[in-house]
Amino acid sequence: MDRRLFNKSLLATGGSLIVPTALAQDAGNWPSQSVKIIVPFAAGGTADALPRLIAEVLTNVWKQPVVIENRTGAGGNVGAETVAHADPDGYTLMASPAPPIAINQNLYPKLNFDPGKFKPITIIGSATNVVDVSNKLGVSTIAELIAKAKANPGQLNCANQGNGSTSHLTAALFESRAGVKFNHVPYRGTAPALNDLVAGHVDVFFDNISLSLPQHRGGTIKIIGVCSLERSPQLPDVPTLSESGLKDFSAIAWFAFMAPPGTPDAIIAKANRDIVAVIRSPDIQKKFLDQGAQPIGNSPSEAAAFIASEEKLWGGVIKQANVKLGE
Repeated sequence: MDRRLFNKSLLATGGSLIVPTALAQDAGNWPSQSVKIIVPFAAGGTADALPRLIAEVLTNVWKQPVVIENRTGAGGNVGAETVAHADPDGYTLMASPAPPIAINQNLYPKLNFDPGKFKPITIIGSATNVVDVSNKLGVSTIAELIAKAKANPGQLNCANQGNGSTSHLTAALFESRAGVKFNHVPYRGTAPALNDLVAGHVDVFFDNISLSLPQHRGGTIKIIGVCSLERSPQLPDVPTLSESGLKDFSAIAWFAFMAPPGTPDAIIAKANRDIVAVIRSPDIQKKFLDQGAQPIGNSPSEAAAFIASEEKLWGGVIKQANVKLGE
């Protein structure tokens, strides 16, 4: 994870909320029934896999069923709206990547919930974005990619996971910092974009490391840059974009546990304590790393500060690149 970014944001804290007396009294007994964790994206990806690993262990820790429910749609907004309007009793939580927490408020003209009112529990982990290129493109470094893009403005086809996705926004950030222009090609998710990259139908793809890594190791694509501030343990020989001349370039996928607005601080504290303990267990840490993810597990205030910094980052990218849904 970009731990320097976390360290810079430790001073930010969320505001306290007044909660009903009954909820505050019940907090000491929580959980006394099953807990539902809504994942606002489809099953199968990293955003789904990581909370499932945690939920399996939490079932034993809490002595209550912990159930993952995938509720997809509108870039994560459907599931997030469900959680935002759920009872603030700790029995409906959300595990989500950035879009419905720190990005979509800058993309959608209207949301039926306020992302800023969720109560952060913890950032459970992160996975760096990487720069994938087709073997047919004939480049092996970021410098070579920039040179080719400058020599062919708007001609290199850049796949993304969909308009407004972190993949799309990372490419837009790269364009801004490198002074290049791609032809953006949106797909419905990672798998079809990656398939077309392997086939050489597109030239470059800013992807999460988890699915690209096996293709890179198999030689069907090349990962030529890492978008985190530090090199990835899975790719120790691949330089960061910062090392490649784009100073302080940082674009990572991250995954957070969130609670509905108004959830008592006592429940947030207990959920944080237990979830972080699970994340820090050797078995879960190994499983995260096997998924290409870095385990985190920080405090609610640290999570809130980091989310605020990410909202500022991506809001700026969206405004500067004039990213519009449907374009």
